[in-house]
Amino acid sequence: MPDQPPPPPPSSPYTDSVRAYYAAQPSPLVAATGIVLDPRGRVLVLTTSYKADLELPGGGVEDTETPEEGLARELKEELDLSVPVGRLLAVDSRPPGPLGRSLVVHVHLVGPLTPEETSAISFPDGEVTEARWLTPEEAYAALGARKASRLRAALAALYSGSLAHLIEGVPQPGSPAGFDPARRAELEHAGAYDTAGHRAARPKALTAASVLFTDSAGGVLLVRPAYGDPDHWNLPGGGIDSDLGEIPRAAARREVLEELGLDLAPGRLLAVNWSHRPGYPARVRFLYDGGTLDATTLARIRLPGTELLAWRAVPPPELRRYTKPSLRRQIEASLTARTAADGPVELHAGRPVDRPDNA
Repeated sequence: MPDQPPPPPPSSPYTDSVRAYYAAQPSPLVAATGIVLDPRGRVLVLTTSYKADLELPGGGVEDTETPEEGLARELKEELDLSVPVGRLLAVDSRPPGPLGRSLVVHVHLVGPLTPEETSAISFPDGEVTEARWLTPEEAYAALGARKASRLRAALAALYSGSLAHLIEGVPQPGSPAGFDPARRAELEHAGAYDTAGHRAARPKALTAASVLFTDSAGGVLLVRPAYGDPDHWNLPGGGIDSDLGEIPRAAARREVLEELGLDLAPGRLLAVNWSHRPGYPARVRFLYDGGTLDATTLARIRLPGTELLAWRAVPPPELRRYTKPSLRRQIEASLTARTAADGPVELHAGRPVDRPDNA
């Protein structure tokens, strides 16, 4: 009698009884909400046929969907929008309500939508009857308290590049974003934070390193980015990979090599600049002296085409045409520190801290 083929491997390592056990366990309902923005930073708020209160786009996550998949489906069904679901901004949870189940809500960024996408919004399933674009302040006033708090915390997470941890719409003490700074300070002074919560809640700063090169005529070497506003030129340099243990001086050398194709050790530190916009992380820039580059060295410059479009040496009186005011002030202060063999100079938005300048 010929040998019988072996039985096929089981499709799952779990038995029926194990699967039935887990299927019967209580679990929270899961929903996904979209913070849908337009190019002006306005928020999409919906009027629905089934609720008196205004809503943010989104809904329940079904079957085996991920929150991202559930939100994408809801955007298509409710608004006829087929757009990518962006990064996670907040996670909110709520104890059991009328349905007897707890709820977990994932809040994601959607957009900013293009003008074409905003004009194409429609209401194919009839659940949404009106869509309005409101400023964040208008949306806070129009939405219910829990949703307004959720929106406020999500936008705080968006602008700080972080994540908000909420319970019933309220940011928790260890939340990296959205928690009231004054209340955080009270808890810190009272010793109420554990180490992990304190580290998560502390404000963060972005760090960068730049190098000031000049040519033989005294022109400042600037590079034109292929991203952002191409009319605003930059110094060679970029972000410090502090999560990898990189120090500012090493970052300056790496960025010059990547951007200009020149392996040159930075000279002395000329200035440290601190800048800040409310709601955003502070930015700290270390500015190093790159010295004067001769014609032979300048001819060896090779730009990464995907990141930089051009370079040029700009005479200091013409910097105003090429750079943002803050960067112009940083360059001018660094040139002064270089000439005077002084420094490093402490700057705030390009202005020397001990010599305020309203230029």
